Amino acid sequence: MSDRVAAIVLAGGAARRMGGGDKPLLTVGSRSILAHILDLLDPAAFVGRAIVANGDPARFAAFGLPVIDDGAFAGQGPLAGILAGMIWARGLGADAVMSIPGDTPFAPTDLLAALTPAPACSATLGQAHHLVALWPVREAERLRALLSTPGPRHVARFAEAIGMRQVDFPVGKWDPFTNINSPADLMQARGLADQAFTKGRS
Repeated sequence: MSDRVAAIVLAGGAARRMGGGDKPLLTVGSRSILAHILDLLDPAAFVGRAIVANGDPARFAAFGLPVIDDGAFAGQGPLAGILAGMIWARGLGADAVMSIPGDTPFAPTDLLAALTPAPACSATLGQAHHLVALWPVREAERLRALLSTPGPRHVARFAEAIGMRQVDFPVGKWDPFTNINSPADLMQARGLADQAFTKGRS
């Protein structure tokens, strides 16, 4: 029997280098980055899809998905969002949750198949992308314990602790896990958009 998987888009970054605001709602190729990401998360492949973000959930209402916040661990970085996603996914009866940051418009369409079985994360050119990953929900209590005690909140360190393997993806004219952290990144992404969305993701 194959694992039941849920999917979350991590949309809670502070976007300080962008001057604030919600990066997933920025437009690339005439649509929001979030819309592009949801396109590759086929609803038929998941037991549920959700957006993980703090603040007013109404700003994501147009997407018609549950919006989950970090709860008691708000302000502790992306691991708090991963935990929130694990707990939500477990409530749906999922065995694993796939995470993807809300600022990666060019992610490939075969993520779920490539990352199965959990735990696994994507990698390109020898660099791991630990937030584009498949997490076993059985690790939720271990992650809760980490976030409940003082200490660093390194995603890579927690990924290593649970035995996460890396799955290499090819890089064509652009890295499929290019993310948008600055206005310059946004300009570059908009320049790539026509190629990326008319000729298929690399």
